[in-house]
Amino acid sequence: MDLLQLRQWSVWGVLSLLWLAALPSRSLMDPDEGRYAEIPREMLDSGDWVTPHLNGVKYFEKPPLQYWMTAASYRLFGVNEISSRLWAMLTSFLCLPLVYGFLRSSGESTAVAWSGTGILAVSPFFGLIGQINLLDQGFSFFLVGAVFAYLLAQRHTEHLPEGRRRRHHWMLLCWAMLALAVLSKGIAALVLPGATLGLYMLFKRDLSPLKRLHLGTGFALFALICLPWFALVQYRNPEFASFFFLHEHFARFLTTVHQRTQPLWFFPALVCIALLPVALSVPRWIGAWQRRKQPTDAFDANLFLVLWCTVVLVFFSASRSKLAPYILPMMPVLAVLLARPVAADRLTTTRAQLTLLVIVAVMGIGLATSCWYRQPELPRALALWVTLAMVIALAGWLASRYRKPAADEPTGWKLAALTAAAVYPCLIAAYAQLPPQRSGRSLADLVAEHLSAQTQLYSVGQFRHTLPFYLQRTLQLYGYTGELEFGLQQIGDLPRPGIQDFLQQWRDSHDAIAFIHPRLFDEFKAAGMPARVLGSDGRSIAVARQ
Repeated sequence: MDLLQLRQWSVWGVLSLLWLAALPSRSLMDPDEGRYAEIPREMLDSGDWVTPHLNGVKYFEKPPLQYWMTAASYRLFGVNEISSRLWAMLTSFLCLPLVYGFLRSSGESTAVAWSGTGILAVSPFFGLIGQINLLDQGFSFFLVGAVFAYLLAQRHTEHLPEGRRRRHHWMLLCWAMLALAVLSKGIAALVLPGATLGLYMLFKRDLSPLKRLHLGTGFALFALICLPWFALVQYRNPEFASFFFLHEHFARFLTTVHQRTQPLWFFPALVCIALLPVALSVPRWIGAWQRRKQPTDAFDANLFLVLWCTVVLVFFSASRSKLAPYILPMMPVLAVLLARPVAADRLTTTRAQLTLLVIVAVMGIGLATSCWYRQPELPRALALWVTLAMVIALAGWLASRYRKPAADEPTGWKLAALTAAAVYPCLIAAYAQLPPQRSGRSLADLVAEHLSAQTQLYSVGQFRHTLPFYLQRTLQLYGYTGELEFGLQQIGDLPRPGIQDFLQQWRDSHDAIAFIHPRLFDEFKAAGMPARVLGSDGRSIAVARQ
């Protein structure tokens, strides 16, 4: 390994360390981080790696790949916050070398490849969501990886044996990545690339891409990876298919059953925010796109990528259920599309660093204002994290502002990527300090000394997803169903407990702890509930019957 390669690998090493450095910096947040940490814990604890459970009931909303990988992480590193976030944050980081590797494999220079990597890293949308334990990072990594593998396969001609062999290998990788994307989040992994390929063939009036899909060996590999779990979980749980496919896919898309409605401009606005650091380069890209020479016989990779972004944006905008992370698969592709025009403008890195500094300042002011609105005192940890983010962003901007850029060199975007990888974890850590606490860790620590193996645990009027994880115990729910309604229905014909049922159960208990929604606690006191208050974190009140 020569000195240049050593420096290249050292940059990637530092970048990965910065990206993952925030793993232990904050408690898990309700609800998503708690949910995706608890399901693998219960999977590991029960030994059932086929049927996911949340709080002891069946949970079929998503496929199991991330649960499997997190459970494996628990087995290797123990059940803790670091191992619970490892898979999500690792796959979000891997999107950076994915962009770099695709651009280099497409024949672009090192400067252009680092430009695309830096664009993705400094994006506030990608950088902030990439630090949260969600399913979307793994889904995006595998899905975009499949798209990139497909495009690289199209670069190789079938007129030569070597070209046929390489195309076949890339297409096998594409099918494998598609299967892993399905196991990450469901059948949207097939809908999005399928719709994009269909639109591409319509635009080009050419059906020949269908002949290059290697359907025989490709689908066999896809089925080998993906179908065994679906077959086994359906065999063990006959109710799975109707819930997973009809309720979680079609009903989620076509109805407001999940109550996640947003206006049509929601995702376009998020895209604009995501591109803020390179916003001035977008007109340059549009101009270059209009002047481009359209390939006659060769596959038009740029058109395919533009159609991909269009399909993702339109598909999720048309959905009646909208959450910000849904359009994460757009981000690496947008970075690839903008890489070349951005690399041609040597001032872009300085503007990106300045934008990053402004983002830190605006978010810092917003977090502080929100905190003061809720309580008179600013948490020290919040102030420290915002200050650290500001110092890092300022140092990055100054380094970019006063360095001497050389033509066709990637140092500026390397520096921008490193700065962003250090800043965004600080902002997420600051956000986690906002009152009332979004984590059940403090309550779990508070009641730990009062717990025994015989202590009954109740959650009343709410379900804090992080509490079972930190307590490493499931809770009996009263007056709450939420996303657990389907799993609770599968228990049997037992009536779902209500608030009045809880009061009777509580009076009959001798060793119990309950986590109660604050609005309900006054009602219980007025009803003569015998309890000793252990503490509160603003979202729940912990009481004991001992």
